[in-house]
Amino acid sequence: MNLIVTIVVGFIVGLIAKFLMPGPDGGGFILTTILGIAGAFVGSFVAGALGMTGAVGWIASILGAILILVVLRLIKKA
Repeated sequence: MNLIVTIVVGFIVGLIAKFLMPGPDGGGFILTTILGIAGAFVGSFVAGALGMTGAVGWIASILGAILILVVLRLIKKA
């Protein structure tokens, strides 16, 4: 059950991040889900580096996914 919840939450986080940062990013359901899940990991890492403990939450996950989108766009430009 945890895997299904992770996939659904990852997809929602990825959708929100892509909505907040529209652009020419391709990808369907799978890439959006991976973006959301990776965003949660990045958000957790950054929050831990800043000394925050506990669960990251939705906001940090979305910010992590947006950070990934920014990095990917910078790499594409180069």
